[in-house]
Amino acid sequence: MNISAKRLEEIQNIPDEDIDTSDIPELDAHFWENAKLVQPITKQAISLRIDSDVLQWFKNQGKGYQSLMNAVLRTYVEHQSKIHNKTQH
Repeated sequence: MNISAKRLEEIQNIPDEDIDTSDIPELDAHFWENAKLVQPITKQAISLRIDSDVLQWFKNQGKGYQSLMNAVLRTYVEHQSKIHNKTQH
């Protein structure tokens, strides 16, 4: 989503009391009973040789293409881990 600098400034200048939050539920004690702390995973910069057409496809997806590549790899790793865990039991 692209927001112009002018529109972003307009939004930032809206007083808090003028913002309608009626559709946002309060976070009650029940929410916090089930909440889990999630630590961010540290990213590591690497050099990776990859087919040029594959790289171009990801770049064509736009900003954040490296995060998208990471998400695709993570999905593959999680899937393979599930398969591996099933064969271990």
